[in-house]
Amino acid sequence: MAIMEVTVPDIGDFDEVTVIELMVKPGDSVKAEQSLITVESDKASMEIPSSHAGVVKELKVGLGDKVKKGSLILMLEVADEVAASAPVAASAVAPAPAVPAVAAAAPAPAVVSSGPVEVRVPDIGDFKDVTVIEVMVKAGDAVKVEQSLITVESDKASMEIPSSAAGVIKELKVKLGDKVNMGDLLAILEGSVALAATATAAPATVRPESVRPELVEGVEGVEGHAAAPAAALAAPAHIPAATPAPGLPHASPSVRKFARELGVPLNEVKGTGLKGRITDTDVEAFTRSVMSGAVQTLAIAAQQAAGPAAGGGGSELGLIPWPKVDFAKFGPVERKEMSRIKKISGANLLRNAIMIPAVTNHDDADITDLEAFRVATNLENEKTGKAGIHAGVKVTMLAFLIKACVAALKKYPEFNSSLDGDALIYKQYFHIGFAADTPNGLMVPVIKDADKKGIFQISQEMGELAQKARDGKLSPAEMSGASFTISSLGGIGGRYFTPIINAPEVAILGVCRSTIEPVWDGKAFQPRLMLPLSLTWDHRVIDGAAAARFNVYLGQILGDFRRVLL
Repeated sequence: MAIMEVTVPDIGDFDEVTVIELMVKPGDSVKAEQSLITVESDKASMEIPSSHAGVVKELKVGLGDKVKKGSLILMLEVADEVAASAPVAASAVAPAPAVPAVAAAAPAPAVVSSGPVEVRVPDIGDFKDVTVIEVMVKAGDAVKVEQSLITVESDKASMEIPSSAAGVIKELKVKLGDKVNMGDLLAILEGSVALAATATAAPATVRPESVRPELVEGVEGVEGHAAAPAAALAAPAHIPAATPAPGLPHASPSVRKFARELGVPLNEVKGTGLKGRITDTDVEAFTRSVMSGAVQTLAIAAQQAAGPAAGGGGSELGLIPWPKVDFAKFGPVERKEMSRIKKISGANLLRNAIMIPAVTNHDDADITDLEAFRVATNLENEKTGKAGIHAGVKVTMLAFLIKACVAALKKYPEFNSSLDGDALIYKQYFHIGFAADTPNGLMVPVIKDADKKGIFQISQEMGELAQKARDGKLSPAEMSGASFTISSLGGIGGRYFTPIINAPEVAILGVCRSTIEPVWDGKAFQPRLMLPLSLTWDHRVIDGAAAARFNVYLGQILGDFRRVLL
């Protein structure tokens, strides 16, 4: 093993930026392109990635430190061959001159115009389709040259887009959630407008070797110095310092993405990081507090304050008012508040039930042979006792069902997708959620990368996660990221039911208790153990034929588990 230095890459025209978050510590294993620290200027925040994979030996920066291009971030222990090839790889690429994002123009006197002026998105590096996360002005506002108009964000960086001219906003052309690119129209100004003398100058200088690709969730980055910068969304040059607009959460892009995945309102989270910055830990702590009832989100408070008419009245859908009844006049009653989990999940379930055109297919799977194999496996594991490699692990039918679902999801990938506007996001990972009944309500822990785990490992993880759920100790990360969910009532009873899809997933499988039934084998009726399956699917994504095939294929796997090897 060898030790190599990891330094700050080219971050544009910034002289010094402040370290506001440390994302690794000594002893951590890091991958190439994994974020190490978050830095911030007056106008932008960015995450600095590792140039190589290895183990962190020593951090050379601390919170609040000022860094710039070439500053030493940490010492990394890497494989000898990686260290040996690093200088060669570096020398193989000829130094490229700084390429201005827009051809620089010599300073010119201010130009005065009395007609409408279009304000467009300047060059923002190699980033495409960045999201508008804040609109800082409105129609009728007077703006100055270089005044920030909107804030945009990618997975790794955020920045404020300034106005290239001064005047009064006649019309805004973007809104929250829009995707914008270089050259897109932001606003139209009117009145006497003084154009910026440096309006045609490059907002920042970006060197080709400093850029890097955005990281797609669930896919590892490629080792090396390839393209598209965490720093490409640097603030335009010559922008005076400005205080961030009130209300915009002080958090890095990755933290904001994490909060969006959990449905956490960042403006209600108190940051414990440098200068009150919100960290992943703050988001997790807030979520635990809400789930335990220690705090209440403003949305829930508003819903409760509005009362039944707003919470379940249906008036917002044009329905007749919810009936108000004095039940006490009919006999004794007792009022109990719903648990915090039920209040939070109830709103999601209502939205999913109303918004998703859901259809349910019912079928049966013959698990006679699989159940016999499961019982024999557990008996054999018990005999080996503490000497066995899976000592103490009890294999469950749900573990087999998870593996069977993974095989079906691979064969029918639309069931492992999510809607994104008019497009489908096909996930290349297989994270399976399973509903767990707890004293506080239903919770859904997630088995991550179930395709890469065996039956014993899945059974062990399920037991640990289910116990955490009952104890109220599940972390937000352990309940997020599912691409498909299984809701099992096998331990209770019932025949069939219609589970509600857990958006943004597009399907959910419900299973009930298996029963012995007479099945005709062509000559006689044979007693077979049959498992009821209830598959609910989003008709916007999946059609009836595909759903029927999915259920049939799932039943075939459960009937002969050797099929998972095919």
